[in-house]
Amino acid sequence: MAWSLLIFGIMLKILIIDEHQQPTADICEQLIRAGYQVAAVLPSSDNLLDKVSQFKPDVILIDTDSPSRDTLEHLAVMDRTAPRPVILFGSDDNSETIHQVMQAGVSTYVVDELDSSRLKPVIDIACARFEMMQGLKNELARATQKLDDRKIIDKAKGILMKQRHLEEDEAYASLRKLAMTRGKTIAQVARDLIDSALLLF
Repeated sequence: MAWSLLIFGIMLKILIIDEHQQPTADICEQLIRAGYQVAAVLPSSDNLLDKVSQFKPDVILIDTDSPSRDTLEHLAVMDRTAPRPVILFGSDDNSETIHQVMQAGVSTYVVDELDSSRLKPVIDIACARFEMMQGLKNELARATQKLDDRKIIDKAKGILMKQRHLEEDEAYASLRKLAMTRGKTIAQVARDLIDSALLLF
């Protein structure tokens, strides 16, 4: 992702969303001087997924007074389908707002004005935090998948034990042999077996 690109020295593309709609020449200049590329400057987060697909930014930077419900919804959708580091500068320090911002997938929320001189360290921190959170999400997804697979395999073993009068070890060995024969994982074979069993009822 973006942080990995930064490590290898590839110029990151920054998408700026300036809801204040003020001149951003200074911000753009500071980003370019720091080694970044400005993908685009937008006035709002409307159609954010389309804009992300169009400009393919590595990092999104948002400057606003307080993020609107629409902005948070757009960010949440993007976090689920096309996640990338998001930095949000705002003036709302309400704890509920901060909670909602983080729930929407924002990597770094800075309760202050957008200061061009602080952009690089803020972007570096946001990228590092994003990479860490993505790693945790991936670990959780793998753990959840393993648990789901184990439940499926146990259910398939139960079917074999009942239908063929096998011991648990024998049922598992049958699943493993079938998986090797078909070039599938044991979990995939177990799902196939359960689906076939359901068709019989």
